[in-house]
This record gives sequence, C-alpha cells and structure tokens, in this order.
Amino acid sequence: MGMAMAVALAPILILSAVQTVNDFRRQAEDRRTDLTLAAERSAAAAKSRLDGAAVLLQALRPETLGPFCGPRLTALVDRLDGYSSLVRYSATGTATCASDLRPSAAAWQAQAGRDPWFTRLRLGEPMTVARAPDGATDGPALIAAIRLERPLGAFDGSMAAIIPLSALQPDTRDRALPEGSEAALTDADGNILIATDPQAFQASRGDSVAGWVERARAGSSAQFEAVDASGHRRVYAGAALAGRDVYVLLSAPAPGWLSWARLNPIGTLLLPLGAWLLAFAAVMLVSERIVIRWLDYLERIAAIYARGRFSVRPVQAVNAPSEIRVLARTLDELAEAITARDRSLTDSLEEKDALMREIHHRVKNNLQIISSLLSMQQRALKDAPAKAALGDTLQRIAALALIYRTLYQSDDIRHADAKVFLTELVGQLVAGEAMRGPVVTSAVDADSLLVDPDKLAPLALWLVEAVANAQKHAFAGRGGDLKVRFRVNGTTSVLEVEDNGPGMDEEARAGVGRTLMGAFAKQLRGEADLTPAPGGGTIARMTFATPEATRPPGEVVPYGTAPRASR
Repeated sequence: MGMAMAVALAPILILSAVQTVNDFRRQAEDRRTDLTLAAERSAAAAKSRLDGAAVLLQALRPETLGPFCGPRLTALVDRLDGYSSLVRYSATGTATCASDLRPSAAAWQAQAGRDPWFTRLRLGEPMTVARAPDGATDGPALIAAIRLERPLGAFDGSMAAIIPLSALQPDTRDRALPEGSEAALTDADGNILIATDPQAFQASRGDSVAGWVERARAGSSAQFEAVDASGHRRVYAGAALAGRDVYVLLSAPAPGWLSWARLNPIGTLLLPLGAWLLAFAAVMLVSERIVIRWLDYLERIAAIYARGRFSVRPVQAVNAPSEIRVLARTLDELAEAITARDRSLTDSLEEKDALMREIHHRVKNNLQIISSLLSMQQRALKDAPAKAALGDTLQRIAALALIYRTLYQSDDIRHADAKVFLTELVGQLVAGEAMRGPVVTSAVDADSLLVDPDKLAPLALWLVEAVANAQKHAFAGRGGDLKVRFRVNGTTSVLEVEDNGPGMDEEARAGVGRTLMGAFAKQLRGEADLTPAPGGGTIARMTFATPEATRPPGEVVPYGTAPRASR
C-alpha cells in the first residue's frame, strides 16, 4: 500500500523535475545571452576606445609638422594610458615623426608602405585597424590609423597609434558574466591574439576555436559550444571589435548535469522532496488510522473464523468508518450463518447417528432372534450332521450380530476397530465351545485398523470358518492352543489362525469351510491358504488388500503403512 501511495504522490516530484528542467534550460539560455551581451558591450567599449583614438590622431596632426614632433609625441604617450606609440606617415608610407625612436622600431615603421592597412587607407578608407607587427611593442597590440588628406582631397599619409591589446581586452570581473568566464581577442582568421586563459580557447584536439568568425560576420555576434583543452565543455560568444580585423570572444563553462542543483537548492530539491514526504506521511498516517488498523483487526477476526471459532464478533468495529462497519457487519452475518448451519448439521448428524444406532441395535436383536430360533431347532434335531450344520450357521449369525453390536456401542457408528472386534469375536467363538469338550486357550495379537461394516463382515466370517475348522479338526477330543494374528503391512494386511493340532487332512482341505474361506477372501480382494505351522499344527492365512480406513488417534503406524481416509 505504501508503494501505491508513493506512486500516487509521484506527480509532485515529476512536476518539480519538469520545473527544474525548464529552469536548467533557461539558465543555459541566460548564460548564452549574458555572454553575447557582454561580448557586444566589450566590442562597443573597444570601438569607443578606437573612436577616441581616431579623434586623438586627428587632433595631433598639426603637432607632427614641426621639427620637435618626436619629443612632443613621446611626452604625450607618457601621459596617456593605453597607448604604446604614435607615428606620422607620409603619403609614401615613410615614418616622418614617431614617439618611439628606438632602433628596433625603425624596422616596422619603415615597412608600413607595404602593409595592407596602409594600402586600404591609400585607397580611401578613413580608418583601419590591424594587428601590429612584431617589434612594435613588447606585447600584442593593434594599429589604429586614420587617413590624412590635403586641402583638395589628395592622400597625404596617415596618423597611427599603437594600442596594446591588454587595454582593449574585456573585463572578466563583470558581475553580469557567468562564473568562470574567460575573455580573448582574435584576428580575422579566428587566431587568438590575447586571452585571459589560452586553454579555455583551445579545442580538445589542439586546434584553436576557429571558424566562428564567419558566423560572426553574418551578424553582429555568434554563439557556439566546444570542448576546451582541459576536456570541459564551454559556451562561447563573440562579436566584431573593429570592422573586419579584430574580434572579441568570451567563454564560460557550459551547464553540467548537476548544475541544476545549484540553481535553487531549496526550491529545486528540498521543497518538492519535503512536500512529497509530508504528503506521503500524511496519507500513510490517515490510512493507518482509518483503513489499515481496522483492516488488521478484521483480518484477525477472519483468522479466528478460519480456525472454526465463530463465537467471536467484531464488536470494536462500531467505532470504525462506515465502510469498515459494513465489512464488519458482513463478517458478523457470515459467522452467524455458519454457526446456524453448523448447528443444523450437528443436529442432523446426531439424529442420523441415533437412527443408525437404533438400526444396528434392531438388526442385532433380529439376528439374536434368528439365532434363538435356530438354537431351538438345533436342540430338536436328532441327526448329528444337521445339528453340526446348524451350529456352524449359529456361529456365523453370532459373528454378524457382534458386528452390529460393536457398531452401535462404539463412538463412531460407521467404523469398528478391527483389534477390538477380532479379540471379542475369538473370545466369543472359544467360549461357545468351552462347555462341550477339552479346554482350548486363545491368544489374539492384532493391529488397530478402523474398518467399515462392508469389509468387516467377510473378515469376521472368514475368521469364524478358520476357528471352526480348528475346533473340528485340531482340537476335537484333545483341546489345544489357538493363536490369532492380524497385521497391517501398508497396502496389504494378513489375518492368521494357528493351531497346535496334528495338521489338516485332505478332507478338511476340500470341505465346505475351505470353500467359504476362499469366497470371503475374494470379497476382500485377497486369497486364503492353509500351511503347516513350524512347531506342528496348521496356519490358516488370508492375505488381502488393506481396506481404506484411518487408524485410531494415538496409534503408532507400522513401518511402510500410511494412514488412509475412510470412505
């Protein structure tokens, strides 16, 4: 349930993530915009500086005509910031006056007539800006030159100022620039002239970040991203500094994957997460107080019902919400219905048991009546074989009557314990002949097995025939010992009747009793045979399939025997 609640409240975090992504994109766009505006401001500031240089050069033109122009220009350069030297060129490109009179300066001053910037002035451009040649100053610098004309417009040379690039470089301390910004000036080919950090303007493959100048020429500025020499991705923005000669280029670290966390940690992370946790805790608390606690209570009630105890009622649910009360009322009605049904079934079973006991009792009484009638008839007979036949029949009827007596006297009227029944039946058979001849002792060793009447009847009748044969042939006129054994060996069971008589003759083996024993064995899906006993005498044995039944509680199950459910 907690997982479901967490998923249900996930839109809070999703909305925060969407807002964070938008802020991240806006931050990246603002970074590019800040760089572009800073580049344009730097270009405008540098252009103002160059325009100021043009005004200065125009004002200094009369000062370069006298014999002491060199010292005057030198003194002026010493007082002005951002200028390395000032030079006056004739129409042929010869330096006629300069503030820098060092021998090393004569070389670059002499070649001005061959430089492209001077040619462009000769061709009519009012002002040109170009990179200063090597030796013009101690560091990289620009030449800003203006065209000088005679009264009729003829070319009369130029005035040039050497301006160090450090004086034109943008200020990276500008608060409008992103943190970690670097600045550089490039020429028309994109080559770095001066930079605050040269590595920031070198691509990861060692090439300069060239190629952006063409994009800048198409408009006022250019934006692009590249990986610097340190392997960090950076954002670049550039603008033209002075015509087509010098460009300003600014760079700042590109927003990383985790930079969104620094935008607004509280609004981006803590507030959405806190709102989600608060909502989750509130929902879980309300669910616990309103739903889960009562569902646990009803679950315990249902578990008690599952164990068969329907007297417990969910009375505490009266204080629960209406939905829980409806569910509790349904459980209460279910328990009441089951209790009523169990009571009805119990009453029906008790009535059925009473009727079955009455039936068994009446059947036993009827069999006793029949046995009494046959006993009277036996006493009236004079023929010995006929009296013996009736005696055998009386034993069989008595065995059947014992079955029904055992059933209605036992706790379970549907089954009888084979151990108890066989012990009582053997005692009854031996006692019935005790007054008619020598003493016969009996011993019964039987396993317990609950058997239904359908299987108990052939089992009892087989035992009657086996004991009767022993009494006729083994104990007649001499007495002896009778041993009855009943063993349950898993899927098969064995019933044995052993005597210590002289052994059976062929007439006994082919008699009616032997035939009946075989028939009763077949009813139990078994077979019967007669074998000599090891110490003398005869063993009547019946091996049959164990009836499907259950053993009495607490009875030890022999090895290889599994309890069975009765039909």
